[in-house]
Amino acid sequence: MPIVDLVLPKLGESIMEATILKWHKKVGDTIQLDETLLDIATDKVDSEIPSTTEGVITEILFEVNSVVPIGTVIAKIQSSNEGSTNTTPSILNTIAEKAKVPENISLPAREQESIPYIPTVTETSPIHTLKELTNLTTGETKFYSPLVMNIAQNEGVSMQELQLINGTGTQGRVTKKDIIAFIANKKITGNTVQFTENQNNQSSVDTKSILIKPTSIYDNTEGEFGISATAKLANPSEVVVEGLTEIIEMDRMRKLIAKHMVESVQTSPHVTSFVEADVTNMVVWRDKVKQLFEKREGIKLTFTPMFLECIAAVLEQYPMVNSSLQGDQIILRKDINIGMATALPSGNLIVPVIKGANQLSIVGISKAVNNLALAARNNQLKPQDTQGGTFTVTNVGSFGSIMGTPIINQPQVAILALGAIKKRPVVVETPSGDAILVRHMMFLSMSYDHRIVDGAMGSKFLAAVAKAFEAWDPNRQWFQYV
Repeated sequence: MPIVDLVLPKLGESIMEATILKWHKKVGDTIQLDETLLDIATDKVDSEIPSTTEGVITEILFEVNSVVPIGTVIAKIQSSNEGSTNTTPSILNTIAEKAKVPENISLPAREQESIPYIPTVTETSPIHTLKELTNLTTGETKFYSPLVMNIAQNEGVSMQELQLINGTGTQGRVTKKDIIAFIANKKITGNTVQFTENQNNQSSVDTKSILIKPTSIYDNTEGEFGISATAKLANPSEVVVEGLTEIIEMDRMRKLIAKHMVESVQTSPHVTSFVEADVTNMVVWRDKVKQLFEKREGIKLTFTPMFLECIAAVLEQYPMVNSSLQGDQIILRKDINIGMATALPSGNLIVPVIKGANQLSIVGISKAVNNLALAARNNQLKPQDTQGGTFTVTNVGSFGSIMGTPIINQPQVAILALGAIKKRPVVVETPSGDAILVRHMMFLSMSYDHRIVDGAMGSKFLAAVAKAFEAWDPNRQWFQYV
C-alpha cells in the first residue's frame, strides 16, 4: 500500500504558517477521506484540516503547538487506495536542485501581506524563497521556509547572517522565533557580521568585527517612505509585581492581536481625523421599516449595513483610500472589500470581510453582516472569510464610545471608527431661520496612513461619508433595492 504525505494546505493568500492546536487521530488510527485529522490556527482564523486520503496513520511529524510553514508535510498515511500517489509539491525542490546559489541574493519588494514570491523554473536567478539553500561556509544544505525568507528580506538580514542562525526547529531548521530573536538582538547590539575571502576563495566570517551604530525612530531599508520602514520602540521597564495582583497569560489570539497592532504602528505613520454627522434620517427610516424588514428577510436590520452601504459608495469616489503601499508603488484596489471588526465572546477581535460591498443591496449587506458575525461568534469563520479586505470599519459606538483612534489593519491604509449615536440639541437651518432641534448625532473618526493619504484627502473622504449618512432618504423603499 502506498504511503501518502499529508501536506498543510494553503489557507489564504497571506497566510504563511499555522499552529497545530489538536490532533484528532494518533499513529495507528484509521482515517477516512475528508475526515478531520487536526485543528490548526493561523493569525486569521482556526480551521479543521481533513485527510486527503483514507488509510492508516503511520507517522505524525509535528506535535501540538508546533508552528508549521504552509506546504510542509505534517503526517504520513498508508493509503488503502492502490491508486493513491504522493502529492507533495515538488516545485521548490526542483528549483533548488537546478539553481546555483550566489553569495549575494536579493529579493524583489513584495506586498506587506507577506505573499511569498515563488519563482518559475525558467527564471535564471534563484530567489530567497528556494526551499533549500547551500551554506556558503560549510557547503551544508539548509531549509528556509518562505516565511523566514520574507522576514529576512524585510529586516535586511543577509544570506550570510541567516546561515549563522542556529535553528531550533526540526533538523535544525530556522524558525520564525529564531530569526525574530536574531533581529531583536541585532537591533539592540548593533552587531554586523563582516565576510572576507580566505586563501581558498571560501567565505569566512569575522565575528569579531562589531559596528555599534546609533538607532533612530525609523530604521529605513527601502527609501525614506519604504514599506519596510519600521519604528524602533523603546522596551518598557520591567514591571514590579507587588501587592494584590494577578498574572494572566495572554491567549494565542491576544498575542497575535498585540503583534499586529505593534507592527501596524511601526509601519504606518498614523493620522486621525474627526467629523460629526447628523444621522436622524437613518434613525427615522430604520424605525419605520425594521419590523417589516425582519419579517420579510428573517434577519434584524441594524445600522451597520446602512453605514457600510454609504461607505462603499464613497470609497468608489476616493480610490486612494481603498489602496495599499508596496515600496514606492501605490496599489489601487478595484474591489471594495470592507472588513468589519467583530468582538468575540472571549473579548478578542476578528475582522471578517464583506466582499464586493459596493455591489450589494441593503439586504445583501445585511445578510453578509449577519452571517459573518454569527460565524465569528461561533468560531466557524473560514480562512477566506478574513482575506482580501481593502478597508476596515470598527463600530466603537456599540460599546458606548463616542469616538476613537483606531489602528490601521495592515496592509490597508485607513480604518473608520463609528461612534455611538446620541440625541443632542443642534442648531439647524430651516426656511424660517435657525432653530434648535433635537437630532441624532454621531462622531466618525478615521485613522489613515500619512505616507499615502494626506490630511486633505483623509478629511475630504471623511466629510463625504458624513454627508452620505446625512443624505439618507427617510422615505426610501428598501424592497426596491433588493
